Order: sequence, then structure tokens, then C-alpha cells
Amino acid sequence: MELGIFFQPMGEGDPTWGAMLLSGLGWTLAVAALAWIMAFVLGSLIGIARTTDKRWLVLLGGAYVELFRNIPLLVQFFVWYFVVPGLIPAVKNIVIELDPITHQFVTAVLCLGFFTAARIAEQVRSGIQTLPRGQRNAGYALGLTQMQTYRYVLLPMAYRMIIPPMTSELMNLIKNTAVAYSIGLVELFFRTREMGETTFRYFEAFAAATLMYLVIALLANRLMALVERRLAIPGQAAGGRHV
Repeated sequence: MELGIFFQPMGEGDPTWGAMLLSGLGWTLAVAALAWIMAFVLGSLIGIARTTDKRWLVLLGGAYVELFRNIPLLVQFFVWYFVVPGLIPAVKNIVIELDPITHQFVTAVLCLGFFTAARIAEQVRSGIQTLPRGQRNAGYALGLTQMQTYRYVLLPMAYRMIIPPMTSELMNLIKNTAVAYSIGLVELFFRTREMGETTFRYFEAFAAATLMYLVIALLANRLMALVERRLAIPGQAAGGRHV
């Protein structure tokens, strides 16, 4: 393994290959962070909607989940990047004003955000429905509105119980950022392939990328484990099992 390749410049006056990979890592982290925030907020709203007593909200939320969860992620990237701007004039006008890198970045965040939101919605829905029916009724008996019951009674318990599956969704999101290379975003996987194809040092390039993805995933896992311990429900384990 030739580690010196990472300290060699890409070209005359260009940064080193190692710096280029770190730049790709930065794009990967930025996409993952913004997409996770979007997915968590949107997925929570959809998951809540699917547990209300309003049938039209349940059906609408279910349609969203089935649509985004059952279409391959790569296809969704192509649809958002190539098809949507052509179908919606307002979006096309916005895209025209953007530089290519910004367009690719925004597309990656939106695509991963909508895709992951469908998966988070299912976690939130299952977390709420796992709770005893009496908790919802107790909130109503105290005079709380439906929104207040969700805010103060159901969601605080449900979120604590679904931290383990949410950890898996976060790690999947980080790994799914690699699909953004298909629309040209210069994230980590794109830069890794570029280095391999230019220098023919595929082993070094992909070994470095593998290590970076592994470190990110482990850090995300440890962070969520810390959150789980801090928010653990006394007397219960994840998923509502008594200990």
C-alpha cells in the first residue's frame, strides 16, 4: 500500500489527493446532516398523522410512505435531478439560476430527506402505536387537546423507545449519500472513484474511503447510544420491554 499517494498533488498547483478525499467527506457530512434534519421533522409529522383519528391523514401518510419507500433510491435521484425540473416550470427557473454544484447538493439533500422521512415515519408510527391506549386516554382525561397529548404524553415516550431503529436509519442515511455520485455531486465516493481512475491506486483510494465511512458510522452509532442512555425510560428497555 503506497500511502505517499495521498500527499501527492492532483496536478500542478492542485491540492493533494488526501485533501481531495477530505473535501469529498465534507460534502458527504453536509448532505447527511441536512437530510437527517429534514427527514426527522417530516418523518415525525407523517408518522404522527398516521396515528390520528382522521382517516384522510392516515391515507395520505400511508401513500407517502409507500411511494418513497418502494421506489429505488437511485431512481429517485434521477427523477429529482432530471425529471422534476422539466415537469415543473417554477423549479426549472430556480435550477437555471443555480450553479451545478449547488443544484446537485440541493437535489441530494431533498432526495435523501424525502426517502429517509418515509422510513422514519414508520418508526414514529410504530413507536406511538406501541404505547398503551390508556396513555392517550389519560391525556384527554386531563383536558389536553390532541396536539397537547402528542406533545406532552405520547411523543416523549415514543421517541425514547425508537432510538435504536432511528440509529439504524441514521447510519443508512450516511451510507446512502454515496448514491449522490450518480448525479455528479463531488462527495466522498465520487472523489474516491476519481482518485482511483486517475492514479490507478484503487486499493489505496477505496481503503481510505472505507475507513472514513467506518469512522463516521461508528461516531454516529456512539452518539445515538449516548442519547439512548441519557433518555432511557426508567424500568424499561428499548421497545418498551420491562427490565
